[in-house]
Amino acid sequence: MLNRQLIEQYQVVLYLVAIGCGLFFGTAFPGSVDALEFALWPLLGLLLYATFTQVPLARLGEAFSDSRFVTAAVVGNFLMLPLVIWALLHLAPDIPAVRLGILLVLLVPCTDWFITFTHLGGGDTRRAIAFSPVSLILQILLLPVYLWAFFGEDFAANVVQREMLLAFFGLIVLPLAAALLTEKGVETGKLSSNLLSGLAWLPVPLLALVVFSIAATQVGIVLESTGLLDQLLLIFVAFLVIAGLLARGLALFFRLPADQGRVLAFSLGTRNSFVVLPLALALPASFELAVVVIVFQSLVELFGMVVYLWWVPKKLFPNACSLTPPAS
Repeated sequence: MLNRQLIEQYQVVLYLVAIGCGLFFGTAFPGSVDALEFALWPLLGLLLYATFTQVPLARLGEAFSDSRFVTAAVVGNFLMLPLVIWALLHLAPDIPAVRLGILLVLLVPCTDWFITFTHLGGGDTRRAIAFSPVSLILQILLLPVYLWAFFGEDFAANVVQREMLLAFFGLIVLPLAAALLTEKGVETGKLSSNLLSGLAWLPVPLLALVVFSIAATQVGIVLESTGLLDQLLLIFVAFLVIAGLLARGLALFFRLPADQGRVLAFSLGTRNSFVVLPLALALPASFELAVVVIVFQSLVELFGMVVYLWWVPKKLFPNACSLTPPAS
């Protein structure tokens, strides 16, 4: 019998098949891709709405019940990792679209499937759930600041055009507001409690449809950019390794127990690729490569999480590991 866990377990295979089918469709039926491009935006809106409903926005206050863990997660995701990303940019090709794609995808922490990986890796799922709304709000507020800091005011002014602002409000702010209203409706009993569990089935198949559509509509730029993938693979693998080691260091510094250290590792290692995807798709035509970078990073990350599920609980934060201070 088909179940959600089975779909999530084989999501990497599903995305790879979707990309392969999309490349074939775009090559074999180039006249049909206009319809897919038109359908891509509502697909993205529904994907982000379904994803945001899995983030407990209505329970934002719960995150601050453990200030030590939240501080470690915020420092790691929003202070330390941007410095790591700045260093990794030196390995990137000197192509503005590629660099922008790397920044867009690596600067924003994941808020949904990192909870699944935390659960599978034996982490404190309750704290992962509590931190996810904090992470989502901070990344939306800080992403423009990061882009300004990395590229400067003139570049940001040239890139952030009307279409990108419309994508931000139409495909991020509105789905976020709708998700919050949905959660409130379920909490107050105005909406069925089964609605959220039903929406939880949608992100993986919707993302597969999105990457199929992107591969079909951007087949030319995807095939032309295959020479960049080696460099991008090095950057994204290096990011995963550094993120895991950084989680270990922060857990030691903040004296977190092993199960919270695992949450930290999965939070630092996973990124919110499809939240920034609408922004990349709305960029000027000369920045089409940013979309390829973001999709490729999500695939590398998913394979990386397979390794993380062994590395994090077995080596970084084993069960016998205790980083908390001794009782006085």
